[in-house]
Amino acid sequence: MAGRYASALYALADENHTLDATVAEMDGLGRLIEASADFRRLLDSPLIDVNQASRAARAVLSAEGFSKTVQDFIGVVAANRRLRDLREIVHAFADLVAQKRGVITAQVASAHPLSDVQRQRLRARLIEAGYSNVNILEQVEPDLLGGMVVKIGARLYDTSLKSRLQRLQYAMKGAA
Repeated sequence: MAGRYASALYALADENHTLDATVAEMDGLGRLIEASADFRRLLDSPLIDVNQASRAARAVLSAEGFSKTVQDFIGVVAANRRLRDLREIVHAFADLVAQKRGVITAQVASAHPLSDVQRQRLRARLIEAGYSNVNILEQVEPDLLGGMVVKIGARLYDTSLKSRLQRLQYAMKGAA
Protein backbone atom coordinates (compact mmCIF):
# COMPACT_ATOMS: atom_id res chain seq x y z
CA MET A 1 0.00 0.00 0.00
CA ALA A 2 2.75 2.48 0.92
CA GLY A 3 4.47 1.71 -2.38
CA ARG A 4 1.40 2.78 -4.36
CA TYR A 5 1.26 6.14 -2.63
CA ALA A 6 5.02 6.58 -3.08
CA SER A 7 4.76 5.72 -6.78
CA ALA A 8 1.91 8.16 -7.26
CA LEU A 9 3.83 10.99 -5.59
CA TYR A 10 6.95 10.16 -7.59
CA ALA A 11 4.99 10.23 -10.86
CA LEU A 12 3.31 13.52 -9.95
CA ALA A 13 6.58 15.20 -8.95
CA ASP A 14 8.31 13.90 -12.08
CA GLU A 15 5.46 15.12 -14.28
CA ASN A 16 5.58 18.58 -12.64
CA HIS A 17 9.41 18.70 -12.92
CA THR A 18 9.70 19.15 -9.15
CA LEU A 19 11.21 15.78 -8.33
CA ASP A 20 14.38 17.02 -6.61
CA ALA A 21 12.43 19.48 -4.46
CA THR A 22 9.84 16.83 -3.57
CA VAL A 23 12.56 14.34 -2.64
CA ALA A 24 14.14 16.92 -0.32
CA GLU A 25 10.76 17.78 1.21
CA MET A 26 9.83 14.15 1.81
CA ASP A 27 13.17 13.65 3.50
CA GLY A 28 12.36 16.69 5.64
CA LEU A 29 8.93 15.24 6.37
CA GLY A 30 10.55 12.05 7.62
CA ARG A 31 12.79 14.07 9.93
CA LEU A 32 9.77 16.10 11.11
CA ILE A 33 7.86 12.93 11.97
CA GLU A 34 10.81 11.54 13.94
CA ALA A 35 11.50 14.83 15.74
CA SER A 36 7.98 15.87 16.73
CA ALA A 37 6.09 13.77 19.26
CA ASP A 38 3.01 15.97 18.81
CA PHE A 39 2.99 15.42 15.05
CA ARG A 40 3.36 11.66 15.58
CA ARG A 41 0.40 11.72 17.98
CA LEU A 42 -1.64 13.53 15.32
CA LEU A 43 -0.74 10.88 12.74
CA ASP A 44 -1.38 7.92 15.04
CA SER A 45 -4.56 9.04 16.79
CA PRO A 46 -7.71 7.27 15.63
CA LEU A 47 -9.85 9.63 17.73
CA ILE A 48 -9.24 12.73 15.60
CA ASP A 49 -11.76 13.41 12.82
CA VAL A 50 -10.34 12.97 9.30
CA ASN A 51 -11.08 16.56 8.32
CA GLN A 52 -9.52 17.95 11.50
CA ALA A 53 -6.45 15.74 11.09
CA SER A 54 -6.08 16.82 7.48
CA ARG A 55 -6.37 20.52 8.38
CA ALA A 56 -3.94 20.14 11.27
CA ALA A 57 -1.38 18.24 9.18
CA ARG A 58 -1.62 20.81 6.38
CA ALA A 59 -1.22 23.65 8.89
CA VAL A 60 1.94 22.07 10.29
CA LEU A 61 3.35 21.48 6.81
CA SER A 62 2.47 25.01 5.72
CA ALA A 63 4.16 26.45 8.81
CA GLU A 64 7.26 24.36 8.07
CA GLY A 65 7.39 25.64 4.48
CA PHE A 66 6.41 22.52 2.55
CA SER A 67 5.27 22.94 -1.06
CA LYS A 68 1.68 22.72 -2.26
CA THR A 69 2.44 19.37 -3.90
CA VAL A 70 3.47 17.73 -0.62
CA GLN A 71 0.63 19.42 1.28
CA ASP A 72 -1.91 18.19 -1.27
CA PHE A 73 -0.40 14.72 -1.14
CA ILE A 74 -0.73 14.64 2.65
CA GLY A 75 -4.32 15.85 2.20
CA VAL A 76 -5.05 12.85 -0.04
CA VAL A 77 -3.35 10.51 2.45
CA ALA A 78 -5.48 11.98 5.25
CA ALA A 79 -8.69 11.81 3.20
CA ASN A 80 -8.02 8.13 2.58
CA ARG A 81 -7.52 7.60 6.32
CA ARG A 82 -3.88 6.64 5.88
CA LEU A 83 -2.12 9.22 8.07
CA ARG A 84 -1.17 6.38 10.38
CA ASP A 85 0.84 4.90 7.47
CA LEU A 86 2.63 8.14 6.60
CA ARG A 87 5.98 6.99 8.01
CA GLU A 88 5.86 3.88 5.83
CA ILE A 89 4.92 6.00 2.81
CA VAL A 90 7.88 8.33 3.42
CA HIS A 91 10.23 5.32 3.66
CA ALA A 92 8.71 3.74 0.54
CA PHE A 93 9.18 7.01 -1.34
CA ALA A 94 12.84 7.21 -0.27
CA ASP A 95 13.35 3.59 -1.35
CA LEU A 96 11.70 4.25 -4.71
CA VAL A 97 13.85 7.34 -5.34
CA ALA A 98 16.99 5.40 -4.41
CA GLN A 99 16.01 2.57 -6.75
CA LYS A 100 15.27 4.94 -9.64
CA ARG A 101 18.57 6.77 -9.14
CA GLY A 102 20.61 3.59 -8.76
CA VAL A 103 21.55 4.33 -5.17
CA ILE A 104 22.32 1.35 -2.98
CA THR A 105 21.64 1.61 0.75
CA ALA A 106 24.19 0.19 3.15
CA GLN A 107 22.97 -0.28 6.71
CA VAL A 108 25.95 0.07 9.02
CA ALA A 109 25.78 -0.89 12.69
CA SER A 110 28.75 -0.05 14.88
CA ALA A 111 29.50 -0.08 18.60
CA HIS A 112 30.33 3.64 18.55
CA PRO A 113 29.35 6.48 16.20
CA LEU A 114 31.56 6.55 13.11
CA SER A 115 34.04 9.38 12.77
CA ASP A 116 34.39 11.28 9.50
CA VAL A 117 37.60 9.41 8.70
CA GLN A 118 35.94 6.03 9.33
CA ARG A 119 32.97 7.06 7.20
CA GLN A 120 35.29 8.05 4.32
CA ARG A 121 37.26 4.80 4.60
CA LEU A 122 34.04 2.77 4.62
CA ARG A 123 32.77 4.61 1.55
CA ALA A 124 36.13 4.01 -0.20
CA ARG A 125 35.97 0.27 0.62
CA LEU A 126 32.42 0.06 -0.68
CA ILE A 127 33.46 1.79 -3.91
CA GLU A 128 36.33 -0.72 -4.24
CA ALA A 129 33.79 -3.53 -3.79
CA GLY A 130 31.74 -2.18 -6.72
CA TYR A 131 29.13 -0.14 -4.87
CA SER A 132 29.80 3.23 -6.48
CA ASN A 133 26.63 5.05 -5.49
CA VAL A 134 26.01 4.18 -1.83
CA ASN A 135 23.85 5.80 0.81
CA ILE A 136 25.11 4.87 4.29
CA LEU A 137 22.55 4.55 7.09
CA GLU A 138 24.34 4.45 10.41
CA GLN A 139 23.10 2.87 13.61
CA VAL A 140 24.87 2.57 16.96
CA GLU A 141 24.57 -0.80 18.71
CA PRO A 142 26.76 -0.88 21.85
CA ASP A 143 26.30 -4.64 22.27
CA LEU A 144 28.57 -5.20 19.22
CA LEU A 145 31.50 -4.26 21.53
CA GLY A 146 33.64 -3.17 18.56
CA GLY A 147 33.90 -3.38 14.79
CA MET A 148 30.85 -3.05 12.55
CA VAL A 149 28.17 -4.91 10.66
CA VAL A 150 27.45 -3.76 7.10
CA LYS A 151 24.33 -4.97 5.30
CA ILE A 152 23.88 -4.24 1.60
CA GLY A 153 20.84 -5.91 0.13
CA ALA A 154 21.14 -9.62 0.95
CA ARG A 155 24.86 -9.41 1.71
CA LEU A 156 26.08 -9.13 5.29
CA TYR A 157 29.63 -8.21 6.24
CA ASP A 158 30.14 -8.80 9.97
CA THR A 159 33.44 -7.72 11.52
CA SER A 160 32.04 -7.07 14.99
CA LEU A 161 33.86 -8.18 18.08
CA LYS A 162 30.68 -9.81 19.34
CA SER A 163 30.46 -12.19 16.37
CA ARG A 164 34.19 -12.92 16.49
CA LEU A 165 33.83 -13.95 20.13
CA GLN A 166 30.84 -16.13 19.26
CA ARG A 167 32.80 -17.85 16.48
CA LEU A 168 35.71 -18.41 18.88
CA GLN A 169 33.31 -19.87 21.45
CA TYR A 170 31.85 -22.28 18.87
CA ALA A 171 35.35 -23.27 17.74
CA MET A 172 36.38 -23.96 21.32
CA LYS A 173 33.27 -26.11 21.87
CA GLY A 174 34.14 -28.11 18.79
CA ALA A 175 37.74 -28.67 19.98
CA ALA A 176 36.71 -29.87 23.42
